[in-house]
Amino acid sequence: MSFLVSLFSGYIIAALGSITPSFLNLTIVKTSLKNGKRSAIYLVVGFITVLFFQANIGAYLANVLMKNSEYLTTIQKIATGIVLLLSVNFFRLHFKSSKKVKKKRIPKSKAYLHGVGMALLNMFAIPFYFTIISFLISMDYFSYSIQNSLIFSVGSSLGSFTTYVLYAVIASNVKDKLTYVATKMDLILGFLTGVVGLINIITLLR
Repeated sequence: MSFLVSLFSGYIIAALGSITPSFLNLTIVKTSLKNGKRSAIYLVVGFITVLFFQANIGAYLANVLMKNSEYLTTIQKIATGIVLLLSVNFFRLHFKSSKKVKKKRIPKSKAYLHGVGMALLNMFAIPFYFTIISFLISMDYFSYSIQNSLIFSVGSSLGSFTTYVLYAVIASNVKDKLTYVATKMDLILGFLTGVVGLINIITLLR
């Protein structure tokens, strides 16, 4: 996989993946409105600092799994259990969040570290890159190496940075819509992870 293809693939995949409303996007918008665009950008840099390593981990795990397919069933069973637990947790969070919690302002001096902390709590980043890169490897579009993984991760970081900064810039225009979607995010994720878990159970039973 050439330098440009690795870079471009990582950029497009991450940019599109970051468009979906999430607690990261919502935090960027709120930070931009309360503390200004500069603080929001520091927050974004914190996000992508962690994302760079998450993409590398996802690529490495995808490579290991593709070379050791005999472990696929065991991993699928473990993943199914985790996904179902996540589904239950998301439903719990949705019904528990009926009480509004007052949001705290994020000081400019702590925006970067806050971004790092939030990105570390993003449980979908590594599975996302693991799944995407596994697919690319199976289609012969990606050949794992440390160099290719690093280039792909750089592209992913740039792609996410572009999308997140866009959210910071147009914060005033998307605040209401994003806030509404965010209030339903746990419910949506609960349904999605539940469906994925059920599909995995049916697949394993067959």
